[in-house]
Amino acid sequence: MRRLGAVLAAGAVLSAAVLPVAVLPVPAAAAPGPRSAPEWWFDSWHVPSLWADGADGRGITVAVLDSGVQADIPELRGKVLPGADFIGNGSDGRTDYDSDEFSHGTAMASLIVAAKGFGDIEGLAPAAKILPVAVPLASVIRRGEPPKNATARAIRYAADHGARIISMSLGGPRFEREDQTPCPQAIQDAVLHAVSKGALVVAASGNSADDGSPVEEPGVCLGVVSVGAVNARLEVTDFSSRHRYLSVTAPGTDIATLTRESGSAFVGDGTSHATALTSGALALVWSKYPRETGRQVLTRLLATATDRGPNGRDPAYGVGVINPAAAIAAGPAVAAGANPVLDGAEPLLALSRARARMPAPPSAVTRPDAPLGEYRVGSPPARLDARLSLLAGGSAGFGVLALVLLTVATRRRRRRPS
Repeated sequence: MRRLGAVLAAGAVLSAAVLPVAVLPVPAAAAPGPRSAPEWWFDSWHVPSLWADGADGRGITVAVLDSGVQADIPELRGKVLPGADFIGNGSDGRTDYDSDEFSHGTAMASLIVAAKGFGDIEGLAPAAKILPVAVPLASVIRRGEPPKNATARAIRYAADHGARIISMSLGGPRFEREDQTPCPQAIQDAVLHAVSKGALVVAASGNSADDGSPVEEPGVCLGVVSVGAVNARLEVTDFSSRHRYLSVTAPGTDIATLTRESGSAFVGDGTSHATALTSGALALVWSKYPRETGRQVLTRLLATATDRGPNGRDPAYGVGVINPAAAIAAGPAVAAGANPVLDGAEPLLALSRARARMPAPPSAVTRPDAPLGEYRVGSPPARLDARLSLLAGGSAGFGVLALVLLTVATRRRRRRPS
């Protein structure tokens, strides 16, 4: 993780070497961001042209479930709504409680909505709003006690308070010898609640490729968009976890982000960053097509992703690298196509609707037949704190009902704690 401090002068727009994507017949503009880490996706996705054409995130609220978001830094001022605190600190989500200077929640929010300021870092969907929901990650400063099932409650809160997109750059591993199912039931039920209300749920796949890519929740839960990371050459990174349920990949290396301290930033890697950028991309598409459903917007993004690696969906890239410019340029027929993320959740959604019509005690509910996520082969780590070490996120598709488990996950960038 590299820090950008006083060595950067704010206000300098720097050009970047980028991989062009032939989608819109518009010349690339200079990408914002510092010279050492330009936001190359601005050029390859022709972001200024998208903004000029009405796709800037306007009217879309993105919930950021993280360490909180420091709403008073200049680049985020006026863009962060009052939210909620499930850490137990009594805030409204607009304070970042990350114990590390990196300021994980603020960093993720800056990738989505930041106005250009320090280091020329700029958010992908600057007209969107952030709903900050602080959750008890292992790295946060706690002054109180979180409620039971805090992450599940946070997802429900976001869905019930206007979030169209729920962005979770967090997660925790699941192991076959310890966990009966890949997705805890409380988390799965919360995701289904959000999806049933029309929201899109996005989570990181994890930074654990060199650890065997253990299953990560909430990314493995049905109905979640699971996000991996690529570099500027659209090559999947060595740390990005590989999963058969992976949905998409997005930029995740050498990413500059703001911190809670005004005039400070970091450059880092992770599927956390890729998750925030995917959420910002969905906000762009939805603001261009405000009358479309979340399903249609997500279908656009999935159908127009740049296929890499083996043909079709694969564990490294999912269906491909996201390209919001292509999603916006696509015709209406694309939005009506198949959706592998939400189609996989439909059996559970149907069960939820049936349960809502005919309430029954949980013990009387039969678990539906649904594909399980893949467990990592091998023994789980002996120490509990190793299980709870971070992630950058989790994802989309093959989990089912599971035992209730309080999710406490630390954020993890590319380097793992010793």
